Amino acid sequence: MKKPYIVCHMKMSIDGRIDCAMTEKIQGVTEYYETLEALEAPSTLSGRNTAELEMAEEGFFKPVSDLPYGKIGFSKNMDAKCYEIITDTHGKLLWADDRHDEKPMLIITSEQVSQKYLDYLDHKKISWIACGEESIDLTKAMEIQYNEFGVKRLAIVGGVTINGAFLVAVLLDEVSLLVGPAIDGRAGMTAVFDGISADHEPFDLRFKSVKSYADGALWITYEVKA
Repeated sequence: MKKPYIVCHMKMSIDGRIDCAMTEKIQGVTEYYETLEALEAPSTLSGRNTAELEMAEEGFFKPVSDLPYGKIGFSKNMDAKCYEIITDTHGKLLWADDRHDEKPMLIITSEQVSQKYLDYLDHKKISWIACGEESIDLTKAMEIQYNEFGVKRLAIVGGVTINGAFLVAVLLDEVSLLVGPAIDGRAGMTAVFDGISADHEPFDLRFKSVKSYADGALWITYEVKA
């Protein structure tokens, strides 16, 4: 199977927390974007929760009919060098029209998405992929991205559940962490990876590189062992 080279790139405190309101206050913000560019992965992917908080319009899509699409498919409404990719299993998020954006949207849903939602995306010239009977088939989605949309390198930029899903699906090639010199420490705050079964074995990594910065931030990269 052909798929993009996939890097999970996150900024975190030294205790592994990634709450955006916290990470924006600590050293390493500039370095995070510099290191993302250095990864040469212009297409980026975010999960539904992150997209709802940071990118989507207010409200949710409410179709007149809930008739599901019910099959694997895609619609390439914009041809671009890179994409802003969002996973939205049931197709609920609302979007502005981005047909003139250099980095257009690409929405990934399951086959349970309503046909009306896909029509809505087509009307806005937003590309989409639907695959997976109940939940998104990430492996198939990555194959379609590679073959049909030309996505060769991809950076996953959050959040914790989608990070964990790609890890469990054995789709990650690399983990890239920009560590800010601070501690979060608040109870209940999520770490870089979450949502993985409690009985799962640890995922082994192979050290790749580390770089330090004058403000105390560290950039650490690891290869994910097959």
